[in-house]
Amino acid sequence: MRCLNYQSLLFRRAYATTSSNIQKHGIIAELTERGLISAVTSPPLLDKHLEGGSKRTIYCGVDPTAPSLHVGNLVPLICMLHFSLRGHNIIPLIGGATGLVGDPSGRNTERPAILQEIVQSNAQSISSQLYTFFHRAYECASKRLSLYETPATVPAVLNNLKWYHGMQFLDFLRTVGTLAKIQAMLSKDSVRSRLQSEQGLTFTEFTYQLLQAYDFQTLHQTHQCTIQIGGSDQWGNIVAGIELISKSASTSEPFETRAFGITTPLLVSSSGEKFGKSAGNAVWIDKDRTSIFDFYQYFLRTEDRDVEKFLRLLTFLPIAEIQALMAQHNKTPENRQAQRVLASELTELIHGGVGVQQAEAATQVLFDEDLATVQASKVIPALPSDRLTHVSRQELFSLRVTKLAAHAKLTRSISESKELLKAGGLYVNGQRCETDIILDDSHLLDQRLVILRAGKSKHMVLAVS
Repeated sequence: MRCLNYQSLLFRRAYATTSSNIQKHGIIAELTERGLISAVTSPPLLDKHLEGGSKRTIYCGVDPTAPSLHVGNLVPLICMLHFSLRGHNIIPLIGGATGLVGDPSGRNTERPAILQEIVQSNAQSISSQLYTFFHRAYECASKRLSLYETPATVPAVLNNLKWYHGMQFLDFLRTVGTLAKIQAMLSKDSVRSRLQSEQGLTFTEFTYQLLQAYDFQTLHQTHQCTIQIGGSDQWGNIVAGIELISKSASTSEPFETRAFGITTPLLVSSSGEKFGKSAGNAVWIDKDRTSIFDFYQYFLRTEDRDVEKFLRLLTFLPIAEIQALMAQHNKTPENRQAQRVLASELTELIHGGVGVQQAEAATQVLFDEDLATVQASKVIPALPSDRLTHVSRQELFSLRVTKLAAHAKLTRSISESKELLKAGGLYVNGQRCETDIILDDSHLLDQRLVILRAGKSKHMVLAVS
């Protein structure tokens, strides 16, 4: 077996992270233009590896440490999907085994331990989400990137528990441990930063990079997978996989031509705000965790300085179309035209065309003055529970509006509702209440809805059940 020169690895890393070294042609150049590339290993060799119409196999992994994917997970998945649109094979991988360990990359503290049954449940949920995501992504891409042929079927989702199940610790040490050099493992940023911290690093976390490396090696052997994609915090783990593939190879072929790594930028706003569960502000893919309305509204509120970046990263709109949109947006930024397109594109990608209709209908209900065309069937599924209260006709038509507002938790008490009414701040369907009225059928929108508002922006939609 050929030994990997440690100094050459450090040189390659420095070389790979310099964006000017990336060849300006082919898919890597296209993805770089979209902002989807943070770094690649051996740039000229990777370009050559992707030339000539040869189909390559690319994988991207997700650990099931939560019951749902979030928007921060989308960037590497979308990057991988672009390869699929250009005829390459892709493998979404669920870390049913590695999720039990916890990746230390990008973290200051150890991840809390998760019960095996919870990880398995999360894996099933995320696997289902991935199938839905790729199905909808192919639909979106086919409408916007007609140059490329959309795959006929969504990719099969694999789980690394398949090859770790039943593996003994001694077997792993003999298979992987004998090829791992402590010097190289200690050099990883995720390891060095934690070793220097007060919290330190557990042995379990330290060996995580070997588990991910073995995933890459296994897929390389069983699926001829030669490229791994991950977030920029995964660089060390990806390089560990390339090292392992090189050391375990039986040929004299240079390691740089056997396997490659691509990292994508972490999704952050211009203010440095991170999209992720660790940051505590995850925008979830699961509509029960982040409602369709809140998902849509999140991107509708995107700052002007972020909107073009997100359009390039997260949508399949052609670059020329994005540039034309931004030119129009910059003339009248107060109309938020680019944000509306971003919110619509991402909502369709995650929740489908019906989800867009629901989100736009809910937005109309809460923020537009014209309520004549409100459709309850679209509004109700899109709203989160803190914006929607189900009431019976008897409750709706027997309680005075101040009591109704307190009952629906628009206000904290009836007395607060009365003070709000007295100050002219209580509204029904956009109309200020002058007296403490009792509602009737004339107040129903689409025969099912009533919109209560406190002040300028606090809303509660009442739906007749």
